[in-house]
Amino acid sequence: MSTRLIVDSANQLKELNENDLSQTPVIRLAAKVISYVFHPIFVPLYIVLFLLYVHPAVFAGFSPRRKTLVLLQAAGMYGLFPLVTILLLKALNFIDSIFLRSQKDRIIPYIACGIWYFWLWYVWKNLPDYPKEVIILSLAIFLASVAGLMANIYMKISMHSIAIGVMLAFISMLGLTQSASFGLFVSLAFLVAGLVCTARLIVSDHSQKEIYAGLFAGLLSLVIAAWFS
Repeated sequence: MSTRLIVDSANQLKELNENDLSQTPVIRLAAKVISYVFHPIFVPLYIVLFLLYVHPAVFAGFSPRRKTLVLLQAAGMYGLFPLVTILLLKALNFIDSIFLRSQKDRIIPYIACGIWYFWLWYVWKNLPDYPKEVIILSLAIFLASVAGLMANIYMKISMHSIAIGVMLAFISMLGLTQSASFGLFVSLAFLVAGLVCTARLIVSDHSQKEIYAGLFAGLLSLVIAAWFS
């Protein structure tokens, strides 16, 4: 951790830690906005929206009505049910905060969300005309929740970076396997991953180890899901 000398308002030399440079109100506000926009609840929905309405081929054979149904399924299992679960746990005093600031608070949400994620993967896997890509994604999200639960025994691994790791690996996989040009999307995925991980270092109490471990867990979950799908 390096420091530098600056001259303060009283014309005196002051030692400034480099980490203090990132603690300005504007930077902290930007980091908080990024953390909320790319909350782990939202990231899977963003990926599904990308597959439904941006990707040129994955859901090409689906009618608008079926695409809406897929979106509703994803919104329910990846967004609504986890959110309701956390709110109920807080109302029943099973957790101290809806922000899950402690490892203890994260145990039941990991288990509950894992159930929702497994159920959606199981349903999509057994529908004959659902694209392989979305099945890989849903399995990766379930595996990532399992990895998060296991890692939570030893550290407060970053949920944000787990979700971003899955996203980054999934978009990269599409870029390597699809015929369409994915250079822009892969570049954006790396940009978002960098922004989110940096934001969590600024406004959360996560260490670099917990951020990098989450990113690795997400990447590995996607690799395993792709291997076994």
